[in-house]
Amino acid sequence: MLSSDTHVTNQYYVFSGYLRSFFVNSLGKDHTTQFTVKDWWISDYISFFTEEKSVMTIECLQDAEIYRLSRKDMNSLCEDIPKIETFFRNKMKKAFASFQKRILEYLSLTAKERYIKFITNYPEIEQCVKNYHLASYLGITTESLSRIRKIII
Repeated sequence: MLSSDTHVTNQYYVFSGYLRSFFVNSLGKDHTTQFTVKDWWISDYISFFTEEKSVMTIECLQDAEIYRLSRKDMNSLCEDIPKIETFFRNKMKKAFASFQKRILEYLSLTAKERYIKFITNYPEIEQCVKNYHLASYLGITTESLSRIRKIII
């Protein structure tokens, strides 16, 4: 859907389905940064807001219906309808806080605690993503994910 090393001019609203964003480091290791489900938004926001080339790739994990909103259309809507600007500002505040919480949890929680928190908050996502995608999101190997699951069950 969206490949790295491009200029991103759109963000996407997910009406149905599952997507993920990820980047691949210089060693070829895949790092999932976000899963997206119904009623969530996704993009490479660094590229979208700064007009730099993207580093993220976005892929569909399940058939999805998505709606694209370009930066140009978003800016026009915000100029024409002030309540839309408030909507997007509130959406970004919530997303920023969520990403910051995730970073802090990644730094302070054990892998087991991160997994438990994930399945508690997003049980529907765990059921629909591959083990290696979930392990990548949690910052662990698939083998570690299997060990954690065995301990919990």
